[in-house]
Amino acid sequence: MDEIKWGARLRAQAAKAVDAVVAQGRSLDVVLGELEQPLNAVDRRLFKMLCYGTLRHHFRLRADLAKLLNRPLQARASVIESLLAVGLFQLRDTRIPDHAAVSMTVEAARLLRHPKYAGLVNAVLRNFLRKDIGLEEADDEESRFNHPAWFIDQLREDWPDDWQQILEANNDRAPMWLRVNQKRATTEDYMDRLGEADNGHGVLPGFIHAIRLAKPVPVAELPGFAEGDVSVQDAAAQIAAPWLLMHGGLRILDACAAPGGKTGHLLELASLDSSLTAIELDTERLAGIHENLERLVLNATVLAADASKPKEWWDGKPFDRILLDAPCSASGVIRRHPDIKLLRRESDIKALADRQTAMLEALWLLLEPSGRLLYVTCSVLAAENDAIIGDFLARHSDAREDRVLPNYNIRDLMVEKTCGFQVLPGNQGLDGFYFACLERTSQ
Repeated sequence: MDEIKWGARLRAQAAKAVDAVVAQGRSLDVVLGELEQPLNAVDRRLFKMLCYGTLRHHFRLRADLAKLLNRPLQARASVIESLLAVGLFQLRDTRIPDHAAVSMTVEAARLLRHPKYAGLVNAVLRNFLRKDIGLEEADDEESRFNHPAWFIDQLREDWPDDWQQILEANNDRAPMWLRVNQKRATTEDYMDRLGEADNGHGVLPGFIHAIRLAKPVPVAELPGFAEGDVSVQDAAAQIAAPWLLMHGGLRILDACAAPGGKTGHLLELASLDSSLTAIELDTERLAGIHENLERLVLNATVLAADASKPKEWWDGKPFDRILLDAPCSASGVIRRHPDIKLLRRESDIKALADRQTAMLEALWLLLEPSGRLLYVTCSVLAAENDAIIGDFLARHSDAREDRVLPNYNIRDLMVEKTCGFQVLPGNQGLDGFYFACLERTSQ
């Protein structure tokens, strides 16, 4: 296959993936899993870069297209609109030579079985290069900040001093963080093992299990990954397990556990006489928990269960530690999942908050007196975070918030809320996470 055909095939695949998100409302992770399988490692990296980049800059790219098209494309040609966005992303935001980006994107229209649009794709991309439309000032906040208007407005309300910083961080590429399995190696020893594989790796004070890589690498290239020496997990997510187990824990519940990252971390830190139950409602995601546990050579009771309906699965024995990693808008991890900008709706937040409240109420009854529950989300929205915890504390006289952090070094990274603590996305390369630690009193 010649270079043009090879490059066109990748761009056609990227257009299909983007269109599946934009026009069909599908998850990018699911679509990538379907489309990237036939690709080799080099092709896969370029394919993902085109998909993530085009979705990350979706609102700006579509605004540029509106200026370049005389009229909107027909709905049945939505994949061509996505292909044009892929083409503009290459011209605006990558080092791919202009002539290669244009010729391969034009050829991709033919591979997508829309040959009559090849001339239009060529004209639009070349017109963009002539007019430098991408350098013009954005006409509206959506295209300027590359987020939906409702989300910008909500951030402005929740974070009046930080909303622009959050939006900018969401548009950056996320670094790759590792968690070293302390049952198998110290963080310092593993850094030595990385050696020439990643000369730019580093650590962050207070995150004793975390290593930040200079650039992402396939997990197969990580020393000892297959043997369970290390896992991929953002450093902010690594706050949860040490916090929950700060004063020990013998009977532990990990609610909403998929894909099992925090499950593994809890077991790596728990004492030998501890037991852990991991529950997950989505049966398709249970496989990820089992795979993680098998790789780490760790044991847990894994159940397909609804955290809000413990009567269906609970054995009646109280837990002394509960981690509720609640389903949320994922607004703190948009840089890792740019499709969230398109898939999440303003109306989703109320429904999510109701679900979070239901889970918290149900799991609280499973916690023994003096036990601890850590409420966690990867959201930056108050409605899912401090509003949930504040309302819960107001309703429960047997609940108090324990505001002691697991270590002093992370205090400067946390924004102290009325209830709980927030890590903002992008701060020291971390994802956005919210934490609130609740203790059940004996009254």
